[in-house]
Amino acid sequence: MSDTTQEGAIAVSAPPSSDDGLTPAELAAKYGLAVSGARPGLRDYVRQLWGRRHFILAFSQAKLTAQYSQAKLGQLWQVATPLLNALVYYLIFGLILGTRKGIPQEVFIPFLVTGVFVFTFTQSSVMAGVRAISGNLGLVRALHFPRASLPISFSLQQLQQLLYSMIVLIAVAVAFGSYPKLSWVLVIPALVLQFFFNTGLALIMARLGSKTPDLAQLMPFVMRTWMYASGVMFSIPVMLKDKPAWIADILQYNPAAIYMDLVRHALIDGYGSSNLPAHVWFAALVWAVLLGVAGFVYFWKAEERYGRG
Repeated sequence: MSDTTQEGAIAVSAPPSSDDGLTPAELAAKYGLAVSGARPGLRDYVRQLWGRRHFILAFSQAKLTAQYSQAKLGQLWQVATPLLNALVYYLIFGLILGTRKGIPQEVFIPFLVTGVFVFTFTQSSVMAGVRAISGNLGLVRALHFPRASLPISFSLQQLQQLLYSMIVLIAVAVAFGSYPKLSWVLVIPALVLQFFFNTGLALIMARLGSKTPDLAQLMPFVMRTWMYASGVMFSIPVMLKDKPAWIADILQYNPAAIYMDLVRHALIDGYGSSNLPAHVWFAALVWAVLLGVAGFVYFWKAEERYGRG
């Protein structure tokens, strides 16, 4: 179509387009366009994560190596830090405050060291999860990859660090009369369940921390409270025997206490099954599956929002 202007020129107008009147969503559907960085389906997301498994492992190993690269003792601090914590807790709680009440001396020291090492595994995973996104914004914004790779990698890093610490833990157990036996194998499923629990918790904290970086300043207080309530330095049934039974039940069934007690029961000869709550393995499995699945789905729901704004 054409029209003649006042100057005699001919203006040509474009013919009506078939796209006229279509909404942006309809245009995208018509031409097969997708939102950049859109969240994939849950099954596709899991498949993408599996495809990045080598990156997740390599990233966790690199972080573990770099963690103490500036220290003269290097990787020895992976073991020395929780061991020094255990020594401080023994002096304050074991000797001064007498929290080893009801536990023989040869049991209390491996009991305490085990509690510190195993709880540190959860504590470090949570703290690393809080900063997993907010502390790696350059990587998140520069590359396209499933963001869950980061908190999973940090949890894997803490698991590797715990495995180094297990050498010292085993040496302490043997030094106080607990020698290798078949029950030691139970440490493996206990730590596997704890790893899934920690990973789910790290995923939850990673999403929360991505929008609220100040959460990293609050979490040490939360984790310290959790540690004191989990029986790291004392036996919950012994210390609370004069209190209402429901208080001890709540504390014993909290996941940190469950995973600590499973490892203690497996490694320490004098720590019998009477110290464990009923159906403890079932409770450990429920916590691992519940937090692992819920944390993963919760993190995935916000996949397209990480690193933006």
